[in-house]
Amino acid sequence: MKVGVIGAGGRMGRLLVKLAHETDGMAVVAASEVPGSPLLARDAGDLAGVGPIGVIVGDSAEAVFEAADTVIEFSVPQATADHAALAAKHGAAFVVGTTGLDAEQEAALRAAAAKVAVVYAPNMSVVVNVFMNLVEKVASILGPDYDIEIMEMHHKHKIDAPSGTAVGLGKAAAKGRGVELDDVAVWARAGETGARRDGDIGFAALRGADVVGEHTVMFAGAGERLELTHRCTDRNLFVRGAIRATAWTGGKPPGLYSMNDVLGL
Repeated sequence: MKVGVIGAGGRMGRLLVKLAHETDGMAVVAASEVPGSPLLARDAGDLAGVGPIGVIVGDSAEAVFEAADTVIEFSVPQATADHAALAAKHGAAFVVGTTGLDAEQEAALRAAAAKVAVVYAPNMSVVVNVFMNLVEKVASILGPDYDIEIMEMHHKHKIDAPSGTAVGLGKAAAKGRGVELDDVAVWARAGETGARRDGDIGFAALRGADVVGEHTVMFAGAGERLELTHRCTDRNLFVRGAIRATAWTGGKPPGLYSMNDVLGL
């Protein structure tokens, strides 16, 4: 499988190049960075710490989609949405780990998915996706008598809040209750908020130091509280999931897929 990586000079991009290069049946054939990046014209393998692989980092995302069977992207929302059209144009499958996409940007992924396979997940970790399924199941069993609060913490350089994973957990909880998250979400609290409304799903976002990612979903009932927590200490978890998703796209028909599809959940 010929693999392309968008944002190959970033932390996640370098790990993606490394693991794809080391995975049997995969070859990194193209990589890009934003125009003006000091990493342009570098060998992607050198940046990833695996030595030269003959793939020079360029500034054209379109060239990556032209060359690859599947393109992986962990970047920023608008760039990812723009690149979805390139995936459709060139017939390349698209694996998206970018977080913070709004409704319009997600619609761009759905449009591309009419022509190519698109795997989109707020978190590519295999265990986190099991976590999301568990949250949905618990929410459906416990029902509205239990208040749901979601807390997440990430490193101080993260630019969006709440995290895409926290939003995904909220969607899972809402699905378990048979409601839409947008109808019940409380994204932040400050000042005199009044009493908590029954059925709300609350969010709290913490930022500090070098925390890779921590998420806790609390089901608070009268006299008891159930807390489900996932802590990530290694970004390789996300990369391994993305590489698994990349391998899975081989031969898949057009469609918008999730990690549930990749994992058979």
